Amino acid sequence: MDLQDQLKNLFPDHVPSNEPEEIQEEEHALFIQKEPLICKYEKRKGKATTIIEGYEGDVEDFKILAKEIKTKLSVGGSFKDDAIILQGDYRDKIMEILKEKGFKVKRVGG
Repeated sequence: MDLQDQLKNLFPDHVPSNEPEEIQEEEHALFIQKEPLICKYEKRKGKATTIIEGYEGDVEDFKILAKEIKTKLSVGGSFKDDAIILQGDYRDKIMEILKEKGFKVKRVGG
């Protein structure tokens, strides 16, 4: 007995539809702030890291931004304590990405 047979036993009145479902993706607008984001470079345990902090909007928006930056740069990183922490020194590329999105960015450190 496969899954379709089991579903027919559980829901005898259901008529399956072969039409594909339409999925609507909504473009989520990020909060653009007046104060610049801080993009700084640090060495942690001998490894280069780039840290972005100073976002004033919703935490979920900042997480979405972190995921997008990590995907575009193909790097690892995390979101902790209201800061995006990326592996490696990518300040210039990150600043370009954020400026395209309409953010003001301030470069700090080395």
